[in-house]
Amino acid sequence: MMGNRILAVVVVTGFIVLAGCGALVTEDAPRGTTADPSDETPDRPIESPNGTLSVHFINVGQGTSTLVVGPTNETMLIDSGDWSDDGEHVLAYLRDHDIERIDYLVTTHADADHIGGHEAVIDYFETRGEGIGAVYDPGITSSSHTYGDYLNAIDEHDVTLYETRAGDRIPLEGVEIDVLAPPAAYLASGDRNENSIIVRLGFGRSSFLLPGDGETASERYLVDEYGSGLNATVVRAGHHGSESSSGSEFLDVTEPRIAVISSAYESQYGHPHEEVLRRFSRRSIRTYWTATHGDVALTSNGSAITVATQRDAPTAPLALRDGEPIEPDSDEPMQVRAIVPVGGSATTTTVADGATTTDPTGEGSALSISAIHEDASGDDTVNLNDEYVVFENTGSEPLDLTGWSVADEAGHAYAFPSGFALDSGARVTLHTGSGTDSSSDLHWGADGAVWNNAGDVIIVRDDSGTIVLQEDYR
Repeated sequence: MMGNRILAVVVVTGFIVLAGCGALVTEDAPRGTTADPSDETPDRPIESPNGTLSVHFINVGQGTSTLVVGPTNETMLIDSGDWSDDGEHVLAYLRDHDIERIDYLVTTHADADHIGGHEAVIDYFETRGEGIGAVYDPGITSSSHTYGDYLNAIDEHDVTLYETRAGDRIPLEGVEIDVLAPPAAYLASGDRNENSIIVRLGFGRSSFLLPGDGETASERYLVDEYGSGLNATVVRAGHHGSESSSGSEFLDVTEPRIAVISSAYESQYGHPHEEVLRRFSRRSIRTYWTATHGDVALTSNGSAITVATQRDAPTAPLALRDGEPIEPDSDEPMQVRAIVPVGGSATTTTVADGATTTDPTGEGSALSISAIHEDASGDDTVNLNDEYVVFENTGSEPLDLTGWSVADEAGHAYAFPSGFALDSGARVTLHTGSGTDSSSDLHWGADGAVWNNAGDVIIVRDDSGTIVLQEDYR
């Protein structure tokens, strides 16, 4: 099997081209392998994953930038926003989240609202961070200065650059990543949007589909090539919510529970278009818009997705514009807004401002807390699985916990796996760390301690978002 295609960067009197696209092939390429598309299907999620997968949709105004952090803290940055801020917003976000290295930098396509920060990102991590592992590019060039600066940065820092097509792999550890497009033979006469790199992330039973600026031809190719294998929990709206993307057939095949739109509040292009919002509304797709929600972070434990945003704004598609605009450089903190089980109903979660003495509204709930072990032996931050809460079903019937959630006073949240039920009289221990789930042991997959030794509040909500159990320990 041949390795990824490595691109040669050639600079000729200020005009920058990619020479020999696909011609330079290595049998031992350091990153990824080229797979036979006939052997690949995008529907191959990892079973019972350890840790969490976080996908951050960064508010960069009219551009697009997505940060992916895998369960072993490997990182992938997909695009870097518009040229007008030279990567300032993206770099600020990465620094705020203590990102020291970009293992995989993906260029969906060469438009300046997607690669505007590439030069700055490459230069920053190659000179002040721990480097860029490799860059993935569809190989369709642009004559813009922004694209030229991006290639110059690759050349200056000797960063590996791969031409990337459908069937190639990006080896982010612990996550199943499939490159679904562009195909070997470019679509639509080589149109940049239609030949965006499109990736699908699989993690446990959850999945994320990130289609770049793909429009009608790209979506037609995806539906024809992959069919029901496109099914995804989360879809980023193609081309910033343009009416030429997120088509009806595409949405019918993908069946997303969550959509994220990246565009400016008063986009000169009218993004997101009303027809797209109507399509989302007809399918009851919970929708987040960076222009009103700000930065949006979706964290999956494999069976449920926790949604955090800077601002609490409408998620009903046709009500998005009722939200107030939020600027890309806003320093408003992110808070957990909802927990969406992969196979159940969404649970709205409100971050507590402090301990409350209000009685739970779920009178008669059979779930109780039989033990709290907030002080793990040794270092709490290392021995995470010795920090736990034990829940018991004190009722006479099995209790289906699909869609139920557990949260602490600070807003950290966990969702019980879809289909998880607790038999009458049975107990289940929810460990803070990672491990293999069973009928008696579940794992939060948190990367740090959750329960404060000095006291905290344990809040349990059912699948309607109603508080059914609340315990304050001090």
